[in-house]
Parts: sequence; C-alpha cells; structure tokens
Amino acid sequence: MANNPFINKEDQKSLLSDLILMAKADEKITQGEYDFIHRIAERMGISEKEVRELYHNPVSTKKSFTELERITHFHKMVLMMNVDGETHQKEIAFLRGFGLELGLRPGVVNQVLGEMEQYEHKIIPPERLLQIFNTYYN
Repeated sequence: MANNPFINKEDQKSLLSDLILMAKADEKITQGEYDFIHRIAERMGISEKEVRELYHNPVSTKKSFTELERITHFHKMVLMMNVDGETHQKEIAFLRGFGLELGLRPGVVNQVLGEMEQYEHKIIPPERLLQIFNTYYN
C-alpha cells in the first residue's frame, strides 16, 4: 500500500483517523484495535509519530470516494469494529452513521450489520460484501 499511486498520504491519514474514531466509539481502544491500526499504518508507510498525532488530532473523512473506495472503506470500518471480538451498540451506531455519511444506502448498511452476525468473527467475506452492494446499486 505504501507505493499505491492512487492513495495519497492525506487519504491514508483520513482512513487511519476514521479507524481510530471507530476504535474510540466504545470509549476504549483494545490492544487488538491498536495493533490493527498500526499494522495498516505500517503497510501505508505512515510513521509511528504520525499515527500518534492522529490519535490526538484526527483528520477529516475524505468526502470524494469512488464507489469501490466507499465499499473498501466501509469494509475496513466493519473489520475495525469486530477486531476485538466485541460489538458495542455505540460502535454500531457510529458505523451506521458513518456509512450514511459516506453516501451508502441505509439498506446496505443495515444488511451488512445484520449479516455479519452469521459469519465467524463477524467478518463478512469480501465477495459477499460485494454481492450486497451490487444488490442495492445495480
């Protein structure tokens, strides 16, 4: 990811900030959530110092996502919510609002949140996630 010409540093920091906000939605950051954020940052080439700064001063969510970027971003947020094996109502409310803010249809968000319960570790396989999105957008 560090050398991906389609994702600039500002977009990377926006994604990391969103993941941090998701992790903080239940008012605590677990070690699993912390590790997940830092693994993604490392893959992006974002320094430890920059990540620490994002915990205190998150950057705004990117507003101009393509459809594929919205799906990918939302999927990463779902993974973040479930990384610690606990799903709190505050996290679900945050994710639902975030999905709507991204411009996702309420039906998509609700179906993803409902279906994740059917999968091991609440992780919807990417191909199933794409099927859900295709149902609503085609």
